[in-house]
Amino acid sequence: MNATDAATPGRALCVLLAIAVAGLAGWGALALWFQVPWPWPLRTLLIVGWCALGLGAILSLAGRSAPLLRWTFGIVFLVLLGWWSTLEPSHGRDWADDVARLVEAEVDGDRVTLHNVRNFDLRTETDYTPRWETRSYDLDKLVSADLILSYWMGPHIAHTLVSFGFDDGRQLVFSLEIRKERHESFSAIGGFFREFEQVMIAADERDIVRTRSNARGEDVYLYRLRMGQPQLRALFLGYIDSAAELRRMPEFYNSLTSNCTTIIFELARQIAPALPLDYRLLLSGYFAGYAYDQGGLTPRYDYARLQALGHINARALATDAQADDPLAFSRVIRRGVPGIPEEDQADE
Repeated sequence: MNATDAATPGRALCVLLAIAVAGLAGWGALALWFQVPWPWPLRTLLIVGWCALGLGAILSLAGRSAPLLRWTFGIVFLVLLGWWSTLEPSHGRDWADDVARLVEAEVDGDRVTLHNVRNFDLRTETDYTPRWETRSYDLDKLVSADLILSYWMGPHIAHTLVSFGFDDGRQLVFSLEIRKERHESFSAIGGFFREFEQVMIAADERDIVRTRSNARGEDVYLYRLRMGQPQLRALFLGYIDSAAELRRMPEFYNSLTSNCTTIIFELARQIAPALPLDYRLLLSGYFAGYAYDQGGLTPRYDYARLQALGHINARALATDAQADDPLAFSRVIRRGVPGIPEEDQADE
């Protein structure tokens, strides 16, 4: 073995360490950007200093000199981790209007009373009348559940919601969402760095679905789920339990591991434990395809047909002329959707 061969493992180790340092430096820079409550010029200086320290550590690995830089980077990173571990979610912030309240449930046998059901009168995304309601539901009259996907950043990512239908024509939607503070706006990257808490929203379809299809212009798709009454009841109560747990103990939203899609999967797995993990749980825009492959959507249609017939935007926009009918929106957006009885789609 010559000297070159002997040095090869050492060089490979240095390369791996340099990659690791670069990754840790990048993670730390983003953590500092999203969590340090300083004006952006001061945050920028802090991040530049941190990245310079990381670069120095990488260069010291390449030159096998200045080991003090490597040790300094390691110590500062441990301090950064210690600070990161002190970040805690909270219910006590100045929340945006649409996530200002937490849903609260009272369950008495088959009767469920929900407080803080959101039913905003929305004219545009920024022009609305806040309205929070108390509603009661009979679980014996729960007859359907629909999976709703709203696409806001291309075909790969969608917001997922579940809408429960009752035999009197009412719909109630559950949606796990980021809980923005009044000054915040959504950031998918910030969702990895504890920028937002979670909130479970229970809402009327005219509010939470129409906001997306009519006010924001997102592409919204609706699919009827294949579920018997016991499964419908279990899924509904699963959302109630999740909302109660969040009310007791706030949690951070995570764009990857704790979001609007993962909660549906977790609740569905309580009903069907054999449901497999799948990349479409991360790429939520394809989640309806995952549900189709698991036999969860209307049979005897191929998925492309279900998707085409489930696109609700044109129908949703047509309901603006029927604003005085509280159930019109839910009926009209279901016209032609496979698996939904015609009487549930017709105008009275």
